[in-house]
Amino acid sequence: KLRLRVIFLDDSERTFEVELQQKVLGGDFFNKVCGHLKLLEKEYFGLEFRHHSGNYVWLELLKPLVKQIKTSDLFFRFIVKFFPPDPGQLKRGLTYLFALQIKQDLSNGSLTCNDNSAALLVSHILQELGDYDEELDCHHLEMKHYVPNQEYLDHKIIKLHKKNGVSPADSDIHLLEVARKLDMYGIRPHPAHDGEGMRINLAVTHSGVLVFQGNTKINTFSWAKIRKLSFKRKHFLIKLHDQVGPSCKDTLEFAMVSRDVCKSFWKMCVEYHAFFRLSEEPKAIPKTLLFSKGSSFR
Repeated sequence: KLRLRVIFLDDSERTFEVELQQKVLGGDFFNKVCGHLKLLEKEYFGLEFRHHSGNYVWLELLKPLVKQIKTSDLFFRFIVKFFPPDPGQLKRGLTYLFALQIKQDLSNGSLTCNDNSAALLVSHILQELGDYDEELDCHHLEMKHYVPNQEYLDHKIIKLHKKNGVSPADSDIHLLEVARKLDMYGIRPHPAHDGEGMRINLAVTHSGVLVFQGNTKINTFSWAKIRKLSFKRKHFLIKLHDQVGPSCKDTLEFAMVSRDVCKSFWKMCVEYHAFFRLSEEPKAIPKTLLFSKGSSFR
């Protein structure tokens, strides 16, 4: 038996015992983890771990567990895998988990935003704990850091909390409402170089593939614009529809760190597209969009 450690969004930990047999799939372990949370709507979430190659990867649900992990000396992070455009519309139990993810992304600096947005987000987190009380607010902000460089925002956070008329129970919804409008909402950047050799980051979202320079979004390729996504060795290829523009190249190429990283990002794009395709206009997305020779689940 394997003893596998999982860290949850509230930073709690639990070790699960799993039979190490060929027939035990990643999905069996994932279901066990979701069962612990009594989570039924599990499709938005995933288990991330550090592969023996050194890269962070998602646990594959349909693949035997024994083929994915070489040692029990690792831990899994239970986190949000698919970020919908409007998480506040989800069921209450899910909004709680999404709010935890936003708080985690805020505190570790991956959800970057301007000072006003950061202060507003933290004011909603304070509101979860109760209505405005200057002394308690000051004490709380001293004890816990929700955003990097929070000490410069304390005054602004407290001022916004004072004006916050939301009930503590609804604070999660308001937190998500602010977060979903940020450029870096749900973004997991993947370093790459474009055709000119410029360093950029690629990311995939519900709407398509995005290109960032630092934290600034410089291009968006919506699913409707994309004809095919593929990878060749460590090169990630986006083939666009002809009608995008006569002066535009119809194939864009990005060099990533390695073939494994490239394949992993390509696979994430395939999964994101499949996950959100149902909410798109059916005619806008041909079924053959994402598959090409040389790029398959192996």
